[in-house]
Amino acid sequence: MLRVFLLSTVATACLAFVIGCGDTHTSVPKPETSEPADHHHAQKGAHGGHIESIGQDNYHGEVIFEPDGGVDLYILGKDEGRVQEVDKQTLTATVKAEGDKSVEIEFQPAPQKDDAEGRTSRFHATLPEDLRGKALTLTVPSIRFPDGRFRFSTEYHPDHSENLPAKGGGSEEEQLYLTPGGKYTADDIQANGRLTASQKFKGFNPANHDKPHAGDPTCPVTDNKASPKFTWIIGGKKYEFCCPPCVDDFVKEAKEHPENIRDPEDYVKK
Repeated sequence: MLRVFLLSTVATACLAFVIGCGDTHTSVPKPETSEPADHHHAQKGAHGGHIESIGQDNYHGEVIFEPDGGVDLYILGKDEGRVQEVDKQTLTATVKAEGDKSVEIEFQPAPQKDDAEGRTSRFHATLPEDLRGKALTLTVPSIRFPDGRFRFSTEYHPDHSENLPAKGGGSEEEQLYLTPGGKYTADDIQANGRLTASQKFKGFNPANHDKPHAGDPTCPVTDNKASPKFTWIIGGKKYEFCCPPCVDDFVKEAKEHPENIRDPEDYVKK
């Protein structure tokens, strides 16, 4: 009887083991995985910078390091193509160059045109002069979102052109049109299609430089009658010109002497 009882017990245990092995959902636990809070995205954002994750892809951020030391942080949604607004707030960030101590900088709200009152999708800061042109690690310990606070971090490598606004092949014209400065911003570069005037207006013949009549838009450079064929965005506003070379001169003036640039409606024949 004892032998029969043992055999029965062993058989029952084996059957239970076989059934358990067949149930992959209960007997083989899935290994736990953890993703870093911030990881790097290979694709570029709308402003030419790399997109970084915020809070394991709950949100995203794109940082633009400008040659003059300006730093713009654009806030994006879970869908990286969606602009994300947050409450206006001052962001304290740390910036560290290799071998140096961390330095604190502050990002202030710099709302984009369509941001709601009291909210912003962009922040702006300025790097200390001694950090400009160096490889940096930038960290924002806390950004307040509707569902909590999240950390943001990114690296900047000035020797890699992918981290800078596009400069094309480095020609003088590309330097003029594809780098921001003064009143000519990274948003303007994007709005103009990241092109130079000669590229955008290739094949267009200049107007005959007719004298404008009262109420006609005039070229900001020559005072000739402007043409709607030759427009350029500067400071978020559309200007009309009489020919592409005048666009060159005006963009240069906007970068070097922004105080001289008036609103488009001021360039009208009285």
